[in-house]
Amino acid sequence: MRRRDTARRRRWAGGLLAVVTLLTCGLAGAPAQATSSSGVTAAFARAAQKYGVPEQVLESVCYLEGRLSAHGGQPSMDGGYGCMHLVKGRSTDTLDQAAKLTGLTVTALQHDTAANIMGGAAVLRAEALALAPKLPASVSGWYAPIAAYSHASTRSVAGMYADAAFKLLATGFSGVADDGETVTLAPQAVAPDTSGLASVPVAAALPAGCTQDSNVDYPGAVDCVVPAATYDCNVTSPCTYQSSSRPSSFAMYAVTIHDIEGTAQDALSTFQDPNSGVSVHYIVDSDGTVYQALREKDIAYHAGNFYYNEHAVGIEHAGIDATGYQWYNATEYLASAKLVAYLLNKYNIPLDHAHITAHGTTPAPTTGTSPNHVDPGKYWLWDYYFGLIHAQGVPYPTGNTPAAGLFRVNPSSDQAPLGANGTETTANNSFFTLYTGPSTADPVIPGASGTDPTDETTNIETQMPYYYLAEQADEAGTGMEMYQIWYGENDRLGGSSPSQYADAKLAWVAVPAGSAVPVHSYVLSLKPTTKNGTIKIYGRPTTSSTYVIGTAPTGSEWAAPKSVFEDGTSNLWFAIDYNHREAWVPNTEVTVVAWY
Repeated sequence: MRRRDTARRRRWAGGLLAVVTLLTCGLAGAPAQATSSSGVTAAFARAAQKYGVPEQVLESVCYLEGRLSAHGGQPSMDGGYGCMHLVKGRSTDTLDQAAKLTGLTVTALQHDTAANIMGGAAVLRAEALALAPKLPASVSGWYAPIAAYSHASTRSVAGMYADAAFKLLATGFSGVADDGETVTLAPQAVAPDTSGLASVPVAAALPAGCTQDSNVDYPGAVDCVVPAATYDCNVTSPCTYQSSSRPSSFAMYAVTIHDIEGTAQDALSTFQDPNSGVSVHYIVDSDGTVYQALREKDIAYHAGNFYYNEHAVGIEHAGIDATGYQWYNATEYLASAKLVAYLLNKYNIPLDHAHITAHGTTPAPTTGTSPNHVDPGKYWLWDYYFGLIHAQGVPYPTGNTPAAGLFRVNPSSDQAPLGANGTETTANNSFFTLYTGPSTADPVIPGASGTDPTDETTNIETQMPYYYLAEQADEAGTGMEMYQIWYGENDRLGGSSPSQYADAKLAWVAVPAGSAVPVHSYVLSLKPTTKNGTIKIYGRPTTSSTYVIGTAPTGSEWAAPKSVFEDGTSNLWFAIDYNHREAWVPNTEVTVVAWY
């Protein structure tokens, strides 16, 4: 989405944020942060006895929500407190409800883990009795009360929450509470009774213009689809999208990932404004709610390159790219991964970064419209995200054994959120810098000046394939590994007449040692169609000089992870990873060295 001067508000992760960490990153205990007034194991037993909620249910929720910690009494981004995530928010107030049910003070519920567990048990009991006249007779019957306890805005998200709690019951865990006590839950052979999920109420009123119905493409999405009469450019003006009949009108072979530069409500407000001139198919909120704003068959105005608009589904995510570590969380990633898995299966799209693109890896179609946007930025964790999509049953692409020289960057900083409860830290990173020589002491290659951490003129992104000509340890002794690649440099930005036109040069990218791993891709050597001709690089696979955005020298070698036929023709084009972004070269100007 278009970058705005949005205040960089600090966002604390809470709610469902631990879900994906539990599914993919193991069950490590959280560090001690505060001192509980009573033993946590004893607190679980007392709360279970008083309120009739099984101990293992309380333990599961407490670990899921807060890793057994009170977090120093600090609220989550959703206004939730303690390991039981007692919430005081705009649409939910389980904190005051717990105080009323238990007689405990709000301060105790916020800061004391034992009190927080007691309050959570009281609320869970109330949720169960609101769904049925008696408490569940077995642990399996607590599925619906746990889903209701989430106070999610949609039933699908409530089910995702309960699934995560029962996943913990099945796998077990061991963690350290604030008082230093180790709490261990042995694996439980419990089959959840999901029959009551349909009766679970949703917590929040839906945004204006949205309804909860089945008239959506993606099951479970909230219907916020805008009406054609007011927004379709084939019908009216001003407008925000173009009606179509994809995939019969245009092949659909990509998903474009964006961040909103704000909240989901910010996005809805923009996309519901017919004067905005922009649109998107889906919006994923930080709590995992998915809103559909446009039919998949229609062409959204989202990618800053109309060719990509024609062939991609666009997904916006709550967050701000420059401070994505404060926004992106495990719940948002998981909800988005499930949506993308559905799209990949539906349209037969491969699971790789050539087909699940970023707005920031999408080229501007012309130098006059450059640069394109940079979201979701350096804190979007592609390897982690692809792993979640793969866990939904989508296979990774396969092919011949990758050749020496082909690589993608797969660092530890990109593999999982490094903070507590599925949150990120500033150590999470998916961008890596290029230098003029094989040392991080050498100058950084020419790029834009005065930029923030989202700048893409001097770096590459994880999971995109590149072809290297040389490799060595960093001469500056940092332990980084240096790889020499061809890169479309923006060296003309610093000239007397600044231009976005790029020129391919040899440069050295510095990555953590051992993080360069094999990848499947074509390998191309560029050749001119005329003797001593210049090889032109395009911003879209369309035969027109309008779309030339740079050049590359004869014999330069590139990774090209995909190829397409130009719309309405038999002209074959290859997408190369030209710099941080994709770019295009016609088949007539390449020699395919190999495919792996």
